[in-house]
Amino acid sequence: MTTETVLPEGTMTVVPPPHGRTAALLTLTFGTFVVGTGEFAIMGMLPEFAQSLNLSLADAGYAITAYALGVVIGAPLITILGARLSRKELLLVLLIMFCLGNFLSIVMPTPGLVEVARFLTGLPHGALFGISALVAASMVERSRRGWAVGRVLSGIAISTLIGAPFSTFAADHFGWRIAYLIIGVFGGLTFLGVLRYIPADKPNRKNSPLREVTALGNTQVLLTLLTAAIGFGGMFGIYTYLTSVLQNVTHVPEWQIMIYMVIWGAGMLIGANGGAWLVDRNINLAAILALAGSAVIMLAFSAVLHSNISLMIIVFLVPTFVNGLGPALQTRLMDFAGDAQTLAASLNHSAFNIANALGASLGSVLLANQFGYGSLGVGGAILSVGGLLVYLLALALLKKSGQQEERSPIL
Repeated sequence: MTTETVLPEGTMTVVPPPHGRTAALLTLTFGTFVVGTGEFAIMGMLPEFAQSLNLSLADAGYAITAYALGVVIGAPLITILGARLSRKELLLVLLIMFCLGNFLSIVMPTPGLVEVARFLTGLPHGALFGISALVAASMVERSRRGWAVGRVLSGIAISTLIGAPFSTFAADHFGWRIAYLIIGVFGGLTFLGVLRYIPADKPNRKNSPLREVTALGNTQVLLTLLTAAIGFGGMFGIYTYLTSVLQNVTHVPEWQIMIYMVIWGAGMLIGANGGAWLVDRNINLAAILALAGSAVIMLAFSAVLHSNISLMIIVFLVPTFVNGLGPALQTRLMDFAGDAQTLAASLNHSAFNIANALGASLGSVLLANQFGYGSLGVGGAILSVGGLLVYLLALALLKKSGQQEERSPIL
């Protein structure tokens, strides 16, 4: 059987940024931090948001659903429509859309119109993250792609650690509209940073939007996306109901809930960077360790709900393991997406949001059927194992096809 080497499209030439790689990577990281804050902020300020619009908490949650729906639809749609733009041009367009969406959220007078504004804000979300990862990878040697992608995507973790709590503080003291105003302004600062620090790549004006779609027929791409859609779900199932667990089972004081959220954010940050480090050494080990390790940790979650200290440890370890999966899947898409690099990278974040909906929905079903909060860990473990099985299937099919991925040695 002949062995064929799979080479990622567009990753062999290092693109030098105009004002240095450090400034460029910091700009992209700041961008993912701002967009991540825009997504997670509402979870902390939902009570104030609901009260100001005379909504119940349940009805206010539709604004979260609207944003997630925008992410799922927007990632493929915008990427296909922007196929003839350069990555820098598309980043700038996406940031304008993000800023306008946040400013629209501020001025809309009724709950329905606010939900429309949140949907519009979510449209550029997935493409922003995906293209930022691709731009970061293009600025470093092949053997350091995992590091670059992990550094940029760590902005998402920082948003849960700093951005979301700050937004909650701003909403409590000045109102949720001011919080979104600040996020929109930070989006504008990111626009200026991209304009100055990100290298200008050459657009392909003759590129057909359908080319991105047809190039997605690669089985490895589809299985990688399916791994994300399932494998991340358990983390979101636990995160969605963590506050309820702390209030109703662990019975921690109100002030301690914020400590748990900070611990969760720290786990996400360490997971993203640790996963990126391991990707550059063994991408498959990084993915398998993230999924298998998270399954074990989530089972432990079910056993420590009544122990404050033990639960803190598990709350740190769950996002550490699961978030370590992100750089591995994003890098793997670069290896197999061929002409659909931008679309595949963007769809990874659509899959991420599908996992969010899947995990939260599974948790809701388990609790509605009186299985108790401990079942969240069991359900999460099942999703992690499901993601692991899909990933192992991808590896088995790759081996059967006689293909192997080429990786440069660590420099």
